[in-house]
Amino acid sequence: MIRSVLGLAGAALLAAGAAAPATADPDSPLPQITPQPQQVVQLGDDVPVPERVSVVADREVSQPTRDLLVAVLRGAGAEEVDVVDAGQRPDAPLVVRVGGIATDDIARGLQDAGVEVPPDLPAEGYALAAKDGAVVLGGADSDGVYYSAQTLRQLVRDHGIAGAGVVDHPLMPLRGTIEGFFGSPWTHEERLDQLAFYGDVKMNTYIYAPKDDPYHREQWRDPYPADKLAELSELIAQSDAHHVKFTFALSPGLSICYTSEQDWQALIAKLQAMYDLGVRAFSLPLDDIDYNKWHCAGDEAKYGAPSQQAAGQAQVDLLNRIQREFIDTHEGAKPLQTVPTDYSDTADSPYKKTIREQLDPAVVMMWTGVGVVPPEITVPQAEEAAKVWGRKVFVWDNYPVNDFHATAGRLLLAPYAERESGLHEQLAGIVLNPMNQASASKVAEFGAADFSWNDTGYDANRAWREAARYLAGGDAATTEALLAFFDLEHLSPTLEGEIWQPQAPELARRLDEFHAKWAEDKGAAIEALRPYAELIAAAPQRIRDGAVDPGFVADAAPWLEATDLWGPALLASLNGLQSRVDGDEAAAEKAFAEAAELARRAGEIHTIPGETRPEGPIKVGDGVLDTFIAGAPDLR
Repeated sequence: MIRSVLGLAGAALLAAGAAAPATADPDSPLPQITPQPQQVVQLGDDVPVPERVSVVADREVSQPTRDLLVAVLRGAGAEEVDVVDAGQRPDAPLVVRVGGIATDDIARGLQDAGVEVPPDLPAEGYALAAKDGAVVLGGADSDGVYYSAQTLRQLVRDHGIAGAGVVDHPLMPLRGTIEGFFGSPWTHEERLDQLAFYGDVKMNTYIYAPKDDPYHREQWRDPYPADKLAELSELIAQSDAHHVKFTFALSPGLSICYTSEQDWQALIAKLQAMYDLGVRAFSLPLDDIDYNKWHCAGDEAKYGAPSQQAAGQAQVDLLNRIQREFIDTHEGAKPLQTVPTDYSDTADSPYKKTIREQLDPAVVMMWTGVGVVPPEITVPQAEEAAKVWGRKVFVWDNYPVNDFHATAGRLLLAPYAERESGLHEQLAGIVLNPMNQASASKVAEFGAADFSWNDTGYDANRAWREAARYLAGGDAATTEALLAFFDLEHLSPTLEGEIWQPQAPELARRLDEFHAKWAEDKGAAIEALRPYAELIAAAPQRIRDGAVDPGFVADAAPWLEATDLWGPALLASLNGLQSRVDGDEAAAEKAFAEAAELARRAGEIHTIPGETRPEGPIKVGDGVLDTFIAGAPDLR
């Protein structure tokens, strides 16, 4: 049951027993909560979790939230958890009350605990109080109630609940991912796992847009076969269970005839089929197409010769018609989303002018930043984008996607960084375009969840460390190994190959210290570096043994295999240097030769065929680790 209500790592954290899912902040006795709440204070001592607990829930509290609370409380040590409706008399030493924030007993419980809730708490907001043997959870809506339970999960420690008061809400309304990369799409199981993970980190959006799904793009007119519909139905149910909006994207731009009624009917039939499955959020991406040609004579007859303005007009007509004739006529449907053909700059053009002036204001416009893979996204850039499109933009962030030449042989495991605080005032939200490797993408997704929830309180390194803890199930040794491994896969390039996050900054820092000490005390330099070299060498097996997400271990397998060689190569280099210090040049040369051979073998390891686009030799700490090993024999 835990798999259905928690991500794999979230379930493992609870199963660990004394399971605080995050370490306590050194300046606070409370556990770290991710995403960082707007307000969190200590209210007193921890609330012990006894063997029997009663959950008193408003009738409106969703079943997934009830199931999550049961899993959390059992993970905290309760052997029996009864869930009863409000109005019934609970019979347990600990009572957890959960419901709407304005419900009398919820409001009274929060007030009695000293938690002040603003009267205008935004959508998805919640408040929580754990004090004096009582726990109260209230949400502004169903999503907020669910998120209060996810925060409660993170307050569990040592068979108790940290005595805390939390008042919280997201700063961005749309937070999540878009499966929009080229290459091998995620498997059905990977998608199910991702959706559970999004619930753990309070992401609320998943956009289904895999470029290599033929029914999404090349064969967009064709209905999905029955087996694929069954999978989509299961994904929609999983999304609902974790309070994620499953957003179905259809990308007809490669072949659509804008003036064809037959194409219109095919498009609407595809959207209607998804609506019938339970989808309420839709996207019509028009990216990565050539808008300087038409696909039928009718379009040229209506719109004239191909041009930016003509393409903009045709797209506006299509998008407006979908918004007004489909979205507005279907109960519960969210505003249409789109990706324009020009999506990566803020320069005005006839195409953008047409869209700005004529596109229905309800349509949500996606934008990748200033560049397809931007090294930064700033508030002024977002302001310019809002001006040129005539609305707040929704960022499609092409990080950590690794489907372009500069990422060949790489996992992108650096923090989610270089996105400016204050962006929530300019954006409708952020979704990441992840890697072919679904579970490895969780490192960046963890940070993006934190940033898009509360960009004003975001700390990239804090989120990075907590991502490692999450994947480690709270185990300290595995967390340490993961952080060392993340450091070796830190390099982040733009589409043009510009490096915006450097490779192996922690290892590079330690090597700089080594070289500085080498000039003064060679033995001390070797002694100082050796523990970190031993950590790198031990990290792959520690990760295989300790990571609670088997998908991460599978995704990272070739990189772990290469690190199995690079780590010993680094140790062999240090052994060679120590032998040189000891005056044994023959032993030094032997060790350096061993290091070179290990490095050569590591360089022959390639990505898993068919799993990555583009494929190539595995990169581990390149430009830092390999450079040191190659240069060690010359150190005197």
